[in-house]
Amino acid sequence: MTIERIEGRTTRLRRAEVIPEGEMTPRVRAMVAALNGEVEILRRDLKSARDRLAEAERAADQDQLLPVLNRRAFARALGRHISAMARYGTQASLLYFDLDGFKRINDAYGHAVGDAVLAHFARLLSANVRDSDSVGRLGGDEFAIVLAHASALQATKKAETLTRMLTTAPAEWNGARIPVSFSYGTSEIAGGDSVETALARADEAMYAQKRTACSLKP
Repeated sequence: MTIERIEGRTTRLRRAEVIPEGEMTPRVRAMVAALNGEVEILRRDLKSARDRLAEAERAADQDQLLPVLNRRAFARALGRHISAMARYGTQASLLYFDLDGFKRINDAYGHAVGDAVLAHFARLLSANVRDSDSVGRLGGDEFAIVLAHASALQATKKAETLTRMLTTAPAEWNGARIPVSFSYGTSEIAGGDSVETALARADEAMYAQKRTACSLKP
């Protein structure tokens, strides 16, 4: 039975309970008691159906491997932030992370270790943002964060804080630390941005930092 049918059935049963006191004969009372029992069963069914629906929605939005949003769900969250900015004049910024040379980790240690590195990276990001922020995996070894009510300066400071955490607390595998380098870019979301435009600008900022870092290497 669908949620809509359960809700409709529950509403009809509640209306049937409204019976004048003068008409409450023993037989009517027994019928009302039976109706109350059915209402309670339907309430439980409705809660169960809603819980299953919520769980299905969470599963559809979560990355298949990591405890963060998948690309589709992250884009939807970013779109909501952009809409809120247009409506309320609030600020928001994007952080874009890319693990450098991640393929070498898979080649050197195996895919199980690579997955552990990604999971550690995702958990650390998620644990150090607010509930109002959104963390997503855009694909492969690329991650993004929407920082609600954050300027470009605040986003840069947050990125620097996360960088220190990610650098000083790398993933571990069988007691061995697996260091990984990464690049990041920050970009304040503009009011007229589309989801694609906002992501592209943050992506370009990340690649600009990556190119700078590469040029400074001896």
